[in-house]
Amino acid sequence: MAPYIGTGTSRIDGIAKVTGAAKYAAEFDTPGVVHASLVTSTVTKGQITRIDDSAAKAIKGVLAVLTHENRPPMADKDEAYKDEVAPEDGSPYRPLYDSKIMFNGQPVAVVVAETSEIARHAASLVKVEYATEDFVTDIFRERNKATPVKTKEGPMAPPKPRGNPDQAFAAAAIRHEADYYTPVEHHNPMELFAATVVFEPGGKLTIHDKTQGVQNVHKYVCGVFNMKPEDVRVMSPYMGGGFGSGLRPQFQVALTVLAARALQRSVRLVLTRPQMYEIGYRPAMIQTIALGANADGTLDAISHDALTITSQYEDFHRQETGWSGLLYTSPNAKYVHRLARLDLPTASDMRAPSAATALFALESAMDELAVKSKLDPMELRLRCYSDRDQNEDKPFGSKALRECYREGAEAFGWSKRNPEPRSMRDGSDLVGWGMATGVWEALQVPITVRIVLTANGHAEVACATSDIGTGTYTIMAQVAADMLGLPLDNITIKLGDSSLPQSPVEGGSWIATSVSNGIMTTAGAIRDELLRMAKQIPNSPLAQFGPDDVTFADGRLVAKSEPSRGVSLADAMRQGAVERIEKEETTKPGDDHSRTNNTHAAHFVEVKVDEQLGIIRVTRAVSAIAAGRNPNTTPGGSQSLGGVVWGIGMALHEETHIDHRFGRIMNANLAEYHVPVNADIHDIKVIFVDEPDDSNPLGLKGLGEIGIVGVAAAVANAVYHATGKRVRDLPITLDKLQA
Repeated sequence: MAPYIGTGTSRIDGIAKVTGAAKYAAEFDTPGVVHASLVTSTVTKGQITRIDDSAAKAIKGVLAVLTHENRPPMADKDEAYKDEVAPEDGSPYRPLYDSKIMFNGQPVAVVVAETSEIARHAASLVKVEYATEDFVTDIFRERNKATPVKTKEGPMAPPKPRGNPDQAFAAAAIRHEADYYTPVEHHNPMELFAATVVFEPGGKLTIHDKTQGVQNVHKYVCGVFNMKPEDVRVMSPYMGGGFGSGLRPQFQVALTVLAARALQRSVRLVLTRPQMYEIGYRPAMIQTIALGANADGTLDAISHDALTITSQYEDFHRQETGWSGLLYTSPNAKYVHRLARLDLPTASDMRAPSAATALFALESAMDELAVKSKLDPMELRLRCYSDRDQNEDKPFGSKALRECYREGAEAFGWSKRNPEPRSMRDGSDLVGWGMATGVWEALQVPITVRIVLTANGHAEVACATSDIGTGTYTIMAQVAADMLGLPLDNITIKLGDSSLPQSPVEGGSWIATSVSNGIMTTAGAIRDELLRMAKQIPNSPLAQFGPDDVTFADGRLVAKSEPSRGVSLADAMRQGAVERIEKEETTKPGDDHSRTNNTHAAHFVEVKVDEQLGIIRVTRAVSAIAAGRNPNTTPGGSQSLGGVVWGIGMALHEETHIDHRFGRIMNANLAEYHVPVNADIHDIKVIFVDEPDDSNPLGLKGLGEIGIVGVAAAVANAVYHATGKRVRDLPITLDKLQA
């Protein structure tokens, strides 16, 4: 039987999705369910002084109007609200906790009614009065008041400085220094955030929630409402897009649980699209990059200063500044990260958090340095290439970035590029070619997998992890089929259920790697048990073999050296007098911290810019990715292509507009918040570069984030090459080109 890992296997959940059999958080059939709708604040900061719900309660079919004044009890301590990915510093937001208003659009009441239509209408009738306070939502107003991040150690802290970067920069033969700005962006997944809470006899709850971590939500609900773990079950078998917005429990699940406990009934709450804009976003960022180079272009000084926004109540940040140390050699470097506190909800992780924004600045600056050095942009990067992690002074587990440059450039035709800006044309269009580098983490996290193998050659594989559209169902089935020597159709996958074996949230590109190696570990335990049984068979052909000497193949346990010597699963289990074998094992990452593990990419982009109108089109893109072994080339390719599309959106389209006079988002919809559509996307080619890696037994690294990292910079660099106009604040729009 041919192996499944590394092939282009169709999604095993595809039929369920296209036929409607796949159920999402707001689609589960729940007898007697009632519906909730939110009333949200119309001010940005202050106190609620009065709520008049009389008109809402007068509507037939309205069951309750819940506010901070009449809600059921909730926890008082911050610890109860801190989920597994909450910021270390600060107090998590507590929905409907008290009268305090901390951001515009904050929930202030929940209306519950017999139908969603009645609930929405009644919610519009609730009148709320406020005592307002001064507020600020503009990062530029707070630039001089920003404070350094408190985190001094660990992965979220800026790297330690090297050498004397200020002196080296001042003495550098070639210098470049500039500010780069990325605005607030929102995730905008197709599926709205929703929760269906089934109230069961005795007060037990089954919660269907849109989330990237069912056990994270389970912990949160138990903490906030002081419930026993056995009384709460959270399920999310499918998710219609998350991109990081579902990593933390969002307020819709807390408010739905609140309503269900208050009414002792099953309740469903679906957020509106405008309400989705209050549950997380990519934070705005101002970055100052200073590069000092020798006459030959090699770097002698790097300075990366990042200013990001956070809420007034939590210190949300990621490691924004140290990515250059994973790409380029420089003996002198310093990194500064500061936070500007605004009256907005806390930001959240958004696809490739920190890297997507940091690499826009860094790779734009590298392009500008290439221009000043009179070097080809790829040649400059090769001259500055680092074979060691500069931040930690240790080698990489694997780094095939040179191969990404070579294969990507060849596929794109980079050698034909005329380096002079505005030198390439296609009729009335200016043509620009740009490139940039991408880098992301390759992590593995602890995970537990249970496998039940039956004598008739079927296996059930269970883990609480999620499939957020990335193909986890299929990858788990592929790995299990190969590890157990069974056809793919003989594998059943269970996931997205908090009652299943332990899993962290699905994010960071770590789940495919972690759960795959978890399956291999548990399959090994089953192999050992079967071998013990097989050896008890009289004259067993496997009597002389140890666990490392045998493997599964075609429904049998066979000797690796002599595949003809083997025992069928049925015969082994018959000897052991069992019909099934169940094993549950936890796989933890290795303790080897001597190497740094990352994924890498080289992006090459062609843009065409209408010389008269300034309209920009990305007409071609080639993305060469080195991410270890690819478990499934079909969804892997699609996911990477989607990452490129995200990068194009970041470069040319996406921006959340806030009216700083009122602290209100002005384009909280898909009509005015622009994302790429089919007409914006042309020829995109993804190349997977061969990259053997031994950081885990299967050689996997993860693909979720790397596809977007660096794409925005490649587009910006191509726009400069086409027009001679350098735009350092995203998105690049025609007004900025014509300024």
